[in-house]
Amino acid sequence: MLEDTIVAISTPYGKSGIGVVRISGKDSLKIGKKMFSPLKKDAEFAPNCLVLGRVNLGDASDLGFMVYFKEPHSYTGEDTVEFQCHGGIVVTQKIVEKAISLGAKLANPGEFSKRAFLNGKMSLDQAEGVIDTINAESESELRASSSLQKGILTKTVQELQEKLTDLMSEIEVNLDYPEHDIEYATKEKIKAETEKIYQKITDLLSTQKQGRLIKNGINIAIIGKTNVGKSSLLNALIGSEQAIVTDIEGTTRDIVIGTTEYSGIRFNFLDTAGIRKTDDKVENIGIQKAKQALNESDIVLLVIDASKDLDEQDKENLEITKNKKRIVVLNKIDLKQKVNLSGEIIKISAKQNINIEDLKKKIYDLSLDGCVTNSSIILTNTRHVEILKEAKILIEATLKTIMDNSLDLVSLDIRQVYEKLGEITGETTNEKVIDKIFSKFCLGK
Repeated sequence: MLEDTIVAISTPYGKSGIGVVRISGKDSLKIGKKMFSPLKKDAEFAPNCLVLGRVNLGDASDLGFMVYFKEPHSYTGEDTVEFQCHGGIVVTQKIVEKAISLGAKLANPGEFSKRAFLNGKMSLDQAEGVIDTINAESESELRASSSLQKGILTKTVQELQEKLTDLMSEIEVNLDYPEHDIEYATKEKIKAETEKIYQKITDLLSTQKQGRLIKNGINIAIIGKTNVGKSSLLNALIGSEQAIVTDIEGTTRDIVIGTTEYSGIRFNFLDTAGIRKTDDKVENIGIQKAKQALNESDIVLLVIDASKDLDEQDKENLEITKNKKRIVVLNKIDLKQKVNLSGEIIKISAKQNINIEDLKKKIYDLSLDGCVTNSSIILTNTRHVEILKEAKILIEATLKTIMDNSLDLVSLDIRQVYEKLGEITGETTNEKVIDKIFSKFCLGK
């Protein structure tokens, strides 16, 4: 209920230099004044000004700051008070407990952001940009979430809705003045404008592949027989000793995951068990996992020991990976080479760190595969993608029937597209969807 005044810790739980406790709602200033004693006796709690004093913790107190944000100029759009105190576990928890004893209620996860949305401080997609920023694990993911927060998608959706509104208005004029007999001309214009909207949505959807790679990273399976240097390659690619490296065959029994970032994209490397025929039950389980990783990965690095002649297992590995997006990695080029292959190959030495950066560049180019876009909007959110797909289907249906249907039916079709697009910003989204989105937020945000 928006009538309640809510409180929560806004900084991560644990010990830190500073902890922030946020109170939001109509009674926030009243509660704040009751639990805070300024060091300067005649201090005024002017909006947006830090006031130094002691926060009452019951049997103890903490020296810190209180700041008051007057509605609507706050994150939530409501009167808000924040305490900036020492970031101890007990300190921040005691401040919350004191606020609750004075009438505040503990906030639900995402409730501050939900209030910001309900009070018109942000659209639903902008709110999703907030949580994406918090969860960002790569530079490109941060850029995409920043774009959402800035409202670039909101603006684009509103522009499309404005064009749809213009079309519906034109239809209404035609229906109100049928004696002018201009229906056919109107339909021609409506169809042309609808095709432009259709193309804009198609352009937006064309960014979803790049968006998926930005959001999830690229899963890259490192495949090969035993002792070809897969674990050494993983360590070279991520720049740390993540995987155990020995001369003993079958050292890697399970999948070892290492992550690094390249040109803003997260690479998720999966070092797998060496593929070979063995009677070892545990090693066989690892080999089955390696084959599963092969099937589920975006890219396969097939590692071959360039210092040894190709054997039957190498040839089998070349066969089972041929239909995958693959880079053949000829390792150990610091030794005398015995292997020559054509196609998408790169020669490296994982041990000597030769051509590792070239391999990363090749992975990057192969993974994006022409889907790089300079668009200011890249769709990384599955909900947005699905809504735009549904809107595209609705427009396709409208375009197929626009010349045959009466104008009042065409108007209804256009209205459906308008409402579907409104689900992105939250303009036409039902309460259950809104609650689900904000439930994913952390407590205190």
